[in-house]
Amino acid sequence: MEEVGTIEAKNSLDTLLDRVEHGEEIVITREGRPIARLVPPDIVVDAAAAEKALAAIDRIQARAKEAKLGPFDWEEWKKYRDEGRP
Repeated sequence: MEEVGTIEAKNSLDTLLDRVEHGEEIVITREGRPIARLVPPDIVVDAAAAEKALAAIDRIQARAKEAKLGPFDWEEWKKYRDEGRP
């Protein structure tokens, strides 16, 4: 995994994206500290990020139950989505 400074990343973004498209991972740094990571879209997120996402889902579901909103009706929402479409 290569590290690239922010200025270099800004000036060569197109080249970096080509490299990522071919499977490379690139870390963008600011003053030597990692601040972002460019990865191909099919890369699996790390376990910690997945755990945070699952915890967020649990919190959302718990809040929905507390609010007593009732079941979610997909068909009803599809009708709302499609209203006014040609």
